[in-house]
Amino acid sequence: MFYNVDLFFEDNYNVEPRVYLLRQRRFIRDYSNPMKLPSTVFIANFRLSKDAFMYVLDKIKDSFHCRLSSSVTPMLKLCCALRFFAHGSYQQAVGNDFHLGLAQPTVSLILKEILPILQREICRAAIKTEMTEEEKQQAKSKFFIRSGIPNVIGCVDGTHIAIYAPSANRHLYLNRKGFFSINAMIVSCDHDMNIRFVDARYAGSTHDSFVWNNSSLKSHLENMHLSGDNSIYLGDSGYPLSAYLLTPFRLAESGTRESIFNKKHAKGRNVIERTIGVLKCRFRCLLGKMRYNPDKVKSIINICCALHNICKMFRISDPDEAEIFTDAIVSSEPSNEDGNGTPGERRRRQIADALL
Repeated sequence: MFYNVDLFFEDNYNVEPRVYLLRQRRFIRDYSNPMKLPSTVFIANFRLSKDAFMYVLDKIKDSFHCRLSSSVTPMLKLCCALRFFAHGSYQQAVGNDFHLGLAQPTVSLILKEILPILQREICRAAIKTEMTEEEKQQAKSKFFIRSGIPNVIGCVDGTHIAIYAPSANRHLYLNRKGFFSINAMIVSCDHDMNIRFVDARYAGSTHDSFVWNNSSLKSHLENMHLSGDNSIYLGDSGYPLSAYLLTPFRLAESGTRESIFNKKHAKGRNVIERTIGVLKCRFRCLLGKMRYNPDKVKSIINICCALHNICKMFRISDPDEAEIFTDAIVSSEPSNEDGNGTPGERRRRQIADALL
């Protein structure tokens, strides 16, 4: 049960104020049990259901070896991290929320300890690029119903996560909209909005096409294509056209086959925009401007994507429709397309002709 103990002190306390505060925080920690919260309140504040929470806790609980903050249980450490991801509050507010009884320096130590553990233990398990043949067929069927474009198994897009100007190489993080950011490339698959790939290594000034061309996903799709797999991803004009990544036609006139293709393409690609919107709405630390160095921000992005997939795995409802927004992505300059006659152009033209 949670105890509503005042964390502040008055002049008439007989105990020295700082000692009293430390004792009260320790008392709150010892008697806090988040699992006794009602399920709806638990999800609202930690984003995971209790079953999903225990799933993550079981994966990480044996990885805590840091002596610092050792008096805080793994359960409360995970609660602290999830509370931060969910609401993006200042560390002091996170420590006081739900009577966790954690001072700001303790919250800082917990995040420093738990971020690499979460990235190591849950990201690889929860974010899987590889798809089974059954998953591919399901994705192709759903995308075809949605857009009419055949053989689509996923969509790719980038989103900018705002940060404060880093001390080193700050010019690299200034994006085209004039704020400092990380350019995270995210891949979504089918109507379930599972995230299949994330690459948050690059600074905000990096073009989407550069992120794509240097990603392991591009190499993976190239190998699939060379082996005879006809699967396609959809991307916007910031990505380079290829036989396995289709982008819209430029300057398509209304009523033409190119315009029809672009409308179908937009319907199919809508899922990635919604996925990024749900991700940021669920984990609001991604909405604000992060006060951390770029490497820590990259870890937070990766972990939030993994937690998003865990929410999908445990069928946790997405945030309310009223809260979800279309992600305000910083538009990139169009990438240079393959010219007429290349495999990418030929395949896009064949599909556009078939849509008439």
